[in-house]
Amino acid sequence: MAGDHFSGHAADYAKFRPGYPEALFDWIAAHSAGHDLAWDCGCGNGQASVPLVVRYRRVTATDFSAEQIAQAQPHPRIDYRAAPAEASGLPDHCADVVTIAQALHWFDFERFYAEVRRVAKPGGLIVAWTYQLLRGEPAINAILDDFYTHKLGPHWPPERKWVDLAYGGMPFPFAEIAVPHFEIRLQWSLADLLAYLGTWSATRRYVKDEGADPLPALGERLAPVWGDGLREIVWPIAMKAGRV
Repeated sequence: MAGDHFSGHAADYAKFRPGYPEALFDWIAAHSAGHDLAWDCGCGNGQASVPLVVRYRRVTATDFSAEQIAQAQPHPRIDYRAAPAEASGLPDHCADVVTIAQALHWFDFERFYAEVRRVAKPGGLIVAWTYQLLRGEPAINAILDDFYTHKLGPHWPPERKWVDLAYGGMPFPFAEIAVPHFEIRLQWSLADLLAYLGTWSATRRYVKDEGADPLPALGERLAPVWGDGLREIVWPIAMKAGRV
């Protein structure tokens, strides 16, 4: 796995990152042959683990970051473990589905996919997804695009390219299944938006490298076009699914 980009702000990540649509988990369950065990890999604070346990008898949720695991919502049928994606500690051929939410692009693909083949049941499902750059009204998008590309551009880890490519061209050596389009829609204040942007790995790296927080100036640029109250924010979700 690439460097740990999120342990240092695990509490903020848990508080300010958006959740995923219920329809996405319904789709996963509908395409899963069994519903005994889901392995949620790169689970972070359990944002996918909790919806999965509604649809599977048990969930094993692993993450490289013990700090992220510490922020997860406890559940009697979710076994949270601090473990690298490439060495889960799970038994052979035990998982009906392997899910990777907002994390596959950080993994060592070759080693992780070998672990998936070991852990998944024959014909089991693997589903990976990531949300892309958030979208709002055109005037908001213009400012966010400039911030994303020019202010933070040099501070993004190289693996971020897979998110920008909507996982297109990413190694995925499984029998792929066509996936529907999903998106996240939320009504957010400007304060909500800035808090979320503070969880980006590039924002954290900018603060470390430059010794300054780029968000106050961004807030000043956004305030005149945002106005008072809430605005709808949309995250398109890129998703890959296949049979192991």
